[in-house]
Amino acid sequence: MLQNLKQELLKLVDSFKKELSAIRAGRASSGLVENLKVEYFGNPTPLIQLSQVTIPDPKTIMITPWNKGDIEKIEKAIQDSDLNLNPSNNGESVILNLPPMTQERREELNKMVGQKAEEYKIKIRKKREEIINEISEKKNQSEISEDEFFTQKEKIQDLIDEMVEKIDQVRKSKEDEIAPH
Repeated sequence: MLQNLKQELLKLVDSFKKELSAIRAGRASSGLVENLKVEYFGNPTPLIQLSQVTIPDPKTIMITPWNKGDIEKIEKAIQDSDLNLNPSNNGESVILNLPPMTQERREELNKMVGQKAEEYKIKIRKKREEIINEISEKKNQSEISEDEFFTQKEKIQDLIDEMVEKIDQVRKSKEDEIAPH
């Protein structure tokens, strides 16, 4: 049971990391656009499946579609997103020039990162409640002893503390990335 819980919690931590990779942190990153949905034959398709994303310099993202006819679709997806970027194209690629971040924007991003971290901590705590309810039920049905119940509960809490710490480490790392260099 603990091993399954640990796997679920690690997936939550990975999901948190992935979500944070889409937050711009002062320098260009392919994670900013890779999962952007582009309307492709009527289906929202991740940008990464339609193109190659490269970072020619710290302030530029270059998106080269496999099919040149998709340039306009990619531009539209970027304009419709909440990235607040103006794409340009050279006929071959879509180019995103990232403006320098203001202190106000950095503070907004740090606040957003903190909120996301709290959301994931809440998800982790909900998992704790679910598993404690399961072992409590086993104790009530005499499937496990009182001592075993408290031992399991302690192990679960240790695991939860470890995962909350991982969330805090990821959050701190992203905040450091957002900070001016």
